[in-house]
Amino acid sequence: MSVPSQVTKFGHVAIIGRPNAGKSTLMNAILGAHLSIVTPKPQTTRKRVLGIYTDEEAQLVFFDTPGLLKPQYAMQRAMMGYVDESLAEAEIIVVIVDTVKAVERGTIIDPMIATMLRRHKRPTVLVLNKMDAVKIRKEALPLIEEARSSGIFAKAIAISARDETYVDDLIAMLKDLAPEGHALYDADALSTQPERFFVAELVREVVFKRFEDEIPYATEVDIVEFKERDGGKWYVAADIIVERDTQKGILIGAKGTALKSVGEEARTAIEEHLQHPIYLELFVKVRGAWRNDRTQLASFGY
Repeated sequence: MSVPSQVTKFGHVAIIGRPNAGKSTLMNAILGAHLSIVTPKPQTTRKRVLGIYTDEEAQLVFFDTPGLLKPQYAMQRAMMGYVDESLAEAEIIVVIVDTVKAVERGTIIDPMIATMLRRHKRPTVLVLNKMDAVKIRKEALPLIEEARSSGIFAKAIAISARDETYVDDLIAMLKDLAPEGHALYDADALSTQPERFFVAELVREVVFKRFEDEIPYATEVDIVEFKERDGGKWYVAADIIVERDTQKGILIGAKGTALKSVGEEARTAIEEHLQHPIYLELFVKVRGAWRNDRTQLASFGY
């Protein structure tokens, strides 16, 4: 491994937007890897996920951030802290908007986002996402014109992150905006975050997809053991944290069937990510009101 010497552009890019706008799907499309977990539920991303894109011209470090909201409890305040940190560190900001919702509203300007952009003055690209879901594409054209005339955005582009339509054009835009600089990371590096982080996220992704609203938002995943073994399966033990005994019962299911199913799906995803077979043990533990407990949040890395 070596740091690419031909790179002449380097920049940090913060991806921000409302919940379910497609931030994680976009970063995965840019990187060509399943780095950020994606589910149909809002607030899937809780922490900042760092992803590194490198080609022969540039190296861009992306921050996938939690969806913007008004915090109601301690965990959400920590989530918005990750957004602020990312905006402060970034040289470029990407604002991703659900085009369908923007068409319904009749405007592209989000007051909360506009306030953030005024506070963090950086070159900003507006990304109108989910163009594949817009029945009449010309409905989005006034939104792009509004963005251009607002003075808030340096550039605007309409894409479909899910289909990866025009994602290459967006990357070209970002490379143009990136300052001159040299690569800091190896050409094949995708992130600097530890594997424990991604393993926990993959388990949580399965929980979000498989259970109704009550369970996912009360769930956190804590990797208690991660052993890389020579010549055999790696061992991973994880606690799935919930807030109530009833939630624990639902997660475990009759005779443990629900938890077993979660484990099987998570193990497959983790093995694909690690490119190595693992033995995964899952345990469900109750910690009341952990989302509002600063001590417990700190223990989970918030």
